[in-house]
Amino acid sequence: MVKEGDTAPDFTLPDEQGTLVRLADFRGTRVVLWFYVRDFTAG
Repeated sequence: MVKEGDTAPDFTLPDEQGTLVRLADFRGTRVVLWFYVRDFTAG
């Protein structure tokens, strides 16, 4: 379980254009992860 203040494990996900993005690519900058329920999307 990751706790507040812990370093997040690296992962790769597609962005809204389908380009794969790694969390590690943003090391040293602040990152906001926005998760939403698929039921509220057209996808």
